[in-house]
Amino acid sequence: MGIELKKFDTRLKAQAEGPEVRHLDPAAAPYYLTIGDEAEIFEAAYKARLPVLLKGPTGCGKTRFVEHMAHKLSVLQDGPTELITVACHEDLTGSDLVGRFLIQADETVWVDGPLTQAVRRGAICYLDEIVEARKDTTVLIHPLSDHRRILPIEKRGETIEAHDGFLLVISYNPGYQSIQKNLKHSTRQRFVTIEFNYPPADKEVEIVAHESGVEHEIANQLALLGEKVRHLKASGLEEGVSTRLLIYAGDLIRQGIAPRRAATVAVTWSLTDEADSKRAIDEVVKAIFP
Repeated sequence: MGIELKKFDTRLKAQAEGPEVRHLDPAAAPYYLTIGDEAEIFEAAYKARLPVLLKGPTGCGKTRFVEHMAHKLSVLQDGPTELITVACHEDLTGSDLVGRFLIQADETVWVDGPLTQAVRRGAICYLDEIVEARKDTTVLIHPLSDHRRILPIEKRGETIEAHDGFLLVISYNPGYQSIQKNLKHSTRQRFVTIEFNYPPADKEVEIVAHESGVEHEIANQLALLGEKVRHLKASGLEEGVSTRLLIYAGDLIRQGIAPRRAATVAVTWSLTDEADSKRAIDEVVKAIFP
């Protein structure tokens, strides 16, 4: 009983305070290296009020791209842009997104969820890894992702028309698709889709060098490591190494960790627990960092 009460109190506090809302400073845009025309497409979708789906492997820059574009839109609009991010998970309910009634100071009050806040205020709402959420939860976004741009709140008998500045952005990793975790066609076909992948080698070198602060030669070796390890997917490795992990390895190297050791703990051990795959990655690490 005590555990449940403590859990409820924690949840109540979180709901009362609401989600973390970021007021983006146009002068402090996060670093993002454009690979193709993704920025142009996103900007056009925003102007046309078209919802956007970002599709690509883990750690390839989807979240950073959304942050970058929110800053860019702040500059274009000459005013602050709010970005509300929700990390989706299997326990995410419709109430978590839309809101719920809570008891505060002996009275029942309605507290907007992050999606409702974004709809009312005209923020960008980013639902990260949407396929992790329950399917009955994702259905909630359908009226917002077509010409209606409305959010029905059944518990209040209210229907909210989205603020003109509202934009819905979702992401998912198709590499994790399964019967249980797949994006329904009825959802996918409501979005403009931008595909992401790991950057080309020369771009990845630039990204790793900038983000980790290592010298160009080390960044080049880490990018080569990423390229070689991704080729191991054909040999049974479930997921290729993300640019994020290569940056982590660079961070460790900049802090004085030997390159081979940094690559082992940030790449090899993070990617797999399977003995044969670990040995295969280790061989690549040793060849690049003798």
